[in-house]
Amino acid sequence: MNQVLLKEERHSFIMRQINVHNKVLSTDLSHQLQVSEDTIRRDLKELADAGKVLKVHGGAIGRSFHYPFNGNSEVYAQEAKQQIAAKVITLLKNDMVILTGGGTTMIELAQQIPDTLRATFFTISPLVALKLSDHPNLTVFSIGGQLSKSASVHIGASVINALSDIRVDLCLLGANGLSVQEGMTDSDWEVVQVKRAMIRSAQKLCVLSIAEKLNSVQRMKVCDLNLIHYLVTELPPNSHFLNNYRHLDLVLL
Repeated sequence: MNQVLLKEERHSFIMRQINVHNKVLSTDLSHQLQVSEDTIRRDLKELADAGKVLKVHGGAIGRSFHYPFNGNSEVYAQEAKQQIAAKVITLLKNDMVILTGGGTTMIELAQQIPDTLRATFFTISPLVALKLSDHPNLTVFSIGGQLSKSASVHIGASVINALSDIRVDLCLLGANGLSVQEGMTDSDWEVVQVKRAMIRSAQKLCVLSIAEKLNSVQRMKVCDLNLIHYLVTELPPNSHFLNNYRHLDLVLL
């Protein structure tokens, strides 16, 4: 940013970052907007008081990310996430063992799974587990541990230890940031450790990402793109926006 933005412009920028990445850190926003952290904290308090975000330690998260089943919470890019979910459904076969992360795209997927699918699901997300349990032919295991209030998934050593004993056919993960240069990235160190353990437990990795998250980078690396077998966006696979990913050894859906 080359100029100081008005408060309304800062709020608009903050909301877009939260909508795309689910979570923002005060330190990052201070650097991006070139204002003090005290200013950012006041901005986040105003947005929280207005019911637009939820404040968490060191930043804020989106309300729809934290309360996805609340009819008053609008899911950002919901149509795109539904399109992604429909594509991922084509990868799911009877008798597969599948491991999932959390997030609103994963909840859209859980809602779309046909009742005829017979499979076993492990998930680190209690919210995803609830939606999966609606389907009569799915066996659902929730991998418990400390609940991350900012990511709504279980984290910590107990989760990582449990994942080390699991071998699954397919791991489904949402991306917080994804780029050819930096790979898949995230902003939460504890979540990164769990995601790495999830990837290690899977034969194949499928990453679900709205196009807005592509070519963006968060603070901490999850994995290089060569570990990803499927990259699923709402875009058609031949979209020019995916040109940077086309030469990689992965399937674009």
